[in-house]
Amino acid sequence: MRSISLILKQFSRSVLLVAGLAICGFSAYAQGDAAKGEALFKSKCTTCHKLDQRLIGPALGPQMQSETDDKWLTKWIQNNQALIAAKDPKALKIYNDYNQSGMTVFADLSDGDVANIISYVRTEYKKMQAAVPAAGAATAKAEESGPSDLVIFGLIGVIIVAFLVILVLNKVIGTLERLLLKRQGLGLEEELVEVVVPADRYALVKRLAKNKKFVFFVILCGTIALGSWTWTTLWNTNVHTGYQPVQPIKFPHDLHAGAMKINCQYCHSGAYKSKNASIPSLNVCMNCHKVVKTESPEIHKIYDALGYDPATQKYDSTKTHPMQWIRIHNLPDFAYFNHSQHVKVQGLKCQTCHGPVETMKEVYQYSPLTMKWCIQCHKRTEINIKGNAYYEKMEAVHKMIRDGQKVTEAMMGGIECGKCHY
Repeated sequence: MRSISLILKQFSRSVLLVAGLAICGFSAYAQGDAAKGEALFKSKCTTCHKLDQRLIGPALGPQMQSETDDKWLTKWIQNNQALIAAKDPKALKIYNDYNQSGMTVFADLSDGDVANIISYVRTEYKKMQAAVPAAGAATAKAEESGPSDLVIFGLIGVIIVAFLVILVLNKVIGTLERLLLKRQGLGLEEELVEVVVPADRYALVKRLAKNKKFVFFVILCGTIALGSWTWTTLWNTNVHTGYQPVQPIKFPHDLHAGAMKINCQYCHSGAYKSKNASIPSLNVCMNCHKVVKTESPEIHKIYDALGYDPATQKYDSTKTHPMQWIRIHNLPDFAYFNHSQHVKVQGLKCQTCHGPVETMKEVYQYSPLTMKWCIQCHKRTEINIKGNAYYEKMEAVHKMIRDGQKVTEAMMGGIECGKCHY
C-alpha cells in the first residue's frame, strides 16, 4: 500500500508540473491586451499591413497565426534590422521574399506593447475567419429564400378573381339600367337601336364623313399633331439628355466627388489647361487604389488592365490592355468648345454644364448641349474682368481702337493655334 501511495504522489506531482507548464505557456501566448493592441496597431502598422491580405508588407493575420514564437516576433517588430544583420534565417527569408525592403524599426515599443499588438492581430483574425463562413451561409440562405411558387400563384389567383368580380358587377349594372329604362317606357327605343345598329354599323361613319366641318376639324387636329411630332423629333435629333451608357468600370462619382470631396480636376486635369477635360489614365486611379479597396472586383478590373498583380505588387506589360470607356458628352464636329476658357478664364464650376456630378452614382448627360442652351448661358453669365489677364488685354486693345492707334490681328489673339487648328 505504501508503494502505491508513493507512485500516486509521484504521478500527481508530474501531472501538476505538466499542468503548471501548460498554464504558463498559455499565459505567455495570450498575455497581451487586445484592446490596447488595437490602438497600437492602427497607429503603427496600418500604413504597411492589413490583417487578411498583403499590402506593402505581408498579411499579419496568417503570419502571426503560423508563427508561435512570440519572443522572436517581439525581436522582429522592435528591431528587424538587427535580426537581418545577425543572419537570422527567418528574418532573411522575410527580407528576401519582400524585395529586400526593410521594415520600420519600432524601438519605442516595449515587450508588453508588442504582446498587445500580437494578441489583437490573432484575436481579430480569428473573428474574421469565423465571419467568412457565417457570411457565406447567410448569402446562400438569402439566395434560396426567394418568393415561393405558392405566393406567386396566389397573387395571380387574386388578380383573376378581381377581374371576374369586375365583369359580374358590370353585367349587373347593365341589367339594372335596362330594367330602369323599361319602367320609364324607354325599353322599346333601346330594342330598336339594338336592331338598327347591327343592320348598318357604318351609317354613323358615313354621316360623319359627309359633315364638312367635322372633316375639317379632324384634318386640322391631325396636321397640328403631325407637325408637333415632326418638330419635336427634329429638334431632339442628336440631343442625348439623360444618356447613361454602361461603362467598363462602375465609377461612383457620388463617393469620390461627393463623400470624399475629391476635386474634379484631380482626375480631369486637362479641364484647367487644355481644350479637352481628358479621361484620367488608370495610373491616376492607382495612386489611391494600390492600397485602398484592393478587394473590390471593380478595382481588380484596373489591375487586369494594367497587368498589375496585387500579391507581388509588380506590373506585367504583356498583360496590359486599354480600358474601353464610352464617351457620354459628345459635341458635333463643327462645334468648338474649350474647357480651359470656361474653367480657367471664366472660373465656371464643372457642375454648370455637367450637373450635380457629386450626387451621381454613375455619370449621365445632364444638359442638352444644344446651341440654344449655350447661347442662353452666354446671355446670363456675367464676366468679371478684374484681375483677368485675357480681358485686361482685350480692354487695352479696345482703348487703342478708341484712340485711333494701329491694332493688328495678332493683338486680338489672331496667331493663336486654336484660331485655325481645332
